[in-house]
Amino acid sequence: MKLSEFKFDLPEALVAQHPAKNRDESRLMVVHRDSGKIEHRTFKDIIEYFGEGDVFVVNDTKVFPARLYGNKEKTGAKIEVFLLRELNKEIHLWDVLVDPARKIRVGNKLYFDDEGEVVAEVIDNTTSRGRTIKFLFDGSDEEFYKALHNLGETPLPRESITRDAEPADKERYQTIYAKHTGAVAAPSAGLHFTREVLKRLEIRGVEVVPVTLHVGLGTFRTVDVEDLTKHKMDSENFIVPGTSAAVVNRALDAKKRVCAVGTTSMRAMESSVSANSRLKANEGWTDRFIFPPYDFKIANTLLTNFHTPESTLMMMAAAFAGYELLIEAYNVAIKEKYKFFSYGDAMLIL
Repeated sequence: MKLSEFKFDLPEALVAQHPAKNRDESRLMVVHRDSGKIEHRTFKDIIEYFGEGDVFVVNDTKVFPARLYGNKEKTGAKIEVFLLRELNKEIHLWDVLVDPARKIRVGNKLYFDDEGEVVAEVIDNTTSRGRTIKFLFDGSDEEFYKALHNLGETPLPRESITRDAEPADKERYQTIYAKHTGAVAAPSAGLHFTREVLKRLEIRGVEVVPVTLHVGLGTFRTVDVEDLTKHKMDSENFIVPGTSAAVVNRALDAKKRVCAVGTTSMRAMESSVSANSRLKANEGWTDRFIFPPYDFKIANTLLTNFHTPESTLMMMAAAFAGYELLIEAYNVAIKEKYKFFSYGDAMLIL
């Protein structure tokens, strides 16, 4: 397929700048692949579509406050430093993006607090905006991560959320089941769940099991080639526990619903398929890019948000729903004023 086939006019007013007042009161569009029927519900109604033996697979990655602001030594210029991944824990070596990049060269030092306790030195240039930096910190690892957490800002995606981060975002831009720190962006389909919804699913006999995929900025990276086969995704670290795989496979054998909560959960599962099309325990890195046509092996249901034009997230949703049906659903969503992207409304594809 071509990139241009995923272009559509998205009114700016439909890109959610804040989450719904209550997580489970977001809107929910339910799309039936077999009939093409589209329903308009509220997220808490999701329990009506699942029952005994069905499984939800959630991504339990935890977002860390990855956006820091430092000052360049001597000039005092304000520099944004976006932490991507830790390369070496012992010497606090990190891959980062810097802005404005033209001011930052190898050897420069950046100061992140008034006391000069958190300082970083630029070790290498990796891309036009990418740098490798080494934090110069005298305290323990625990003190270092606590300092980063205190200095960092919730990494709301600038591509869509144009406001500054607020204190409330620290809680709302995080799923309630987030456990393993490592993501620089939230797995947004999971943001709609509340303890009440999870409890009601449990009462209905639905199991909820975790996988972990640490969402990187590559998930949101612009696709700049018309021929989608030539686009390469950034690698992201993932884990599929054996206990989760066993629950999923039992549901598949019983012909029950296996719902991938979000495109990241889906990518983790599709990166861990056994020879007999079952989920296997796995740990590693995946750069799997899913776009139409694609034969999904594990999940038979997808919960996702409404995504921005020409995004890899929209392409995966189209691969799952069927391209024509997804485009129709997006047209309906725009007409009905659904909210899009990270803090937006949800779509359940059955």
